[in-house]
Amino acid sequence: MVVQSANAAEQLFKNHDLAFCDRKCPLALTARDYNKGSLAMGQYGSYWRFLRRLCTMELLVNKRINEMAPLRRKCVDAMLRRIEDEQGAVNLAQCVFLMSFNLIGNLVFSRDLLDSQGEEGKEFFDAMGKISELVGKPNIADSIPLLKCLDPQGVKRGMNENLGKVMKIVGRFVNERAEEQKTGMKRVTNCKDFLDVLLEFEGQGKQEPDKISDHNINIILLEMFMAGSETTSSTIEWAMSELLRSPMSMHKAKEELDAVVGPNRKVEESDIDDLPYLQAVVKETLRLHPAVPLLLPRNALEDTKYMEYHIPKGTQVYVNVWAIGRDPESWDEPLCFKPDRFIGSNIDFKGQNFALLPFGSGRRICVGISLAQCLVHLALASLLHTFDWNLVPDQALDMSERVGVSLRKLVPLEATPNQRLNISY
Repeated sequence: MVVQSANAAEQLFKNHDLAFCDRKCPLALTARDYNKGSLAMGQYGSYWRFLRRLCTMELLVNKRINEMAPLRRKCVDAMLRRIEDEQGAVNLAQCVFLMSFNLIGNLVFSRDLLDSQGEEGKEFFDAMGKISELVGKPNIADSIPLLKCLDPQGVKRGMNENLGKVMKIVGRFVNERAEEQKTGMKRVTNCKDFLDVLLEFEGQGKQEPDKISDHNINIILLEMFMAGSETTSSTIEWAMSELLRSPMSMHKAKEELDAVVGPNRKVEESDIDDLPYLQAVVKETLRLHPAVPLLLPRNALEDTKYMEYHIPKGTQVYVNVWAIGRDPESWDEPLCFKPDRFIGSNIDFKGQNFALLPFGSGRRICVGISLAQCLVHLALASLLHTFDWNLVPDQALDMSERVGVSLRKLVPLEATPNQRLNISY
């Protein structure tokens, strides 16, 4: 079943969310029992509810997100320095991916994971890229269950290999921290990170496990990287692409930044509330280019009557937020990039406006929405305020999509930065 209108989405999330809150897991993500420890792909039940509550309260609660502001500043500044040091055009998606990847590394491990010199970081980066590719690859075995044991396209075999690589690296970090705790070794920082929380967890009720297994800790941590890096980088790449082909929108965004921030300092997170046009650019980008165009597939827990249709238990359900964002019933000139449509509007992307659902809604709404909101706005504003951007001469801007589990540009955006500000990072 495919849901692809705002009205149908409202009926689903308001009236039938519980009936459709299970997951239908693709074969690729059953490799190494990934789905059994996953928050995003886990089946609805007591363990999933426990895991979501843990991630929300210990990593993604607003107080914790506010405390992370210096880490976001540090990682965004590192990205700006990297761009400043580049000679010629830069691959924007890659720069933003490295920034968001290292931010997640600091949140869960208290360290950067990727740098130009580290072999371990490069191995992690390469394997993560292959995992993303395999998850988004159409797999005939998902449509014909009899083929699952044969794995004719080798998707599960490829996932086994690459998940093994990244889980081995994550496992080393986990083991190092566990040894530190046993020996009482003091770390450079006294602040707890998410790995500390997972290792020190002790269940306190029937709905919680006594401990979280090492295998599930590895999967939980790995999922933070998979969810946080790909979506952030794709959203900012699409936003910059749309602005580059819409000079008037680019001018308005920069004019607002110049008026609010000025030429003598960096953009701060405290400025974002005073940048309504920038916020409108992000909303318009998410409307046209949602990071996960079909969200993640849901599964009917029971036979359900939905909009006069009988939906049998076990039906796979997709919510086509890409189509909803381009529906002429909901949007004026739906194929045009018009950030101004959101000026003075109360529409947001937090799951209550059913014509704009890039993060989903209901029980399965993206747990990292608040962190993503902070990071995307800060990074995009910093890129626009720090540099003037130009397309590579004689190179057309290709807006074709590469559809997989996430919506990337088919041809990565390359643009040339020119320094606007004379400040240090």
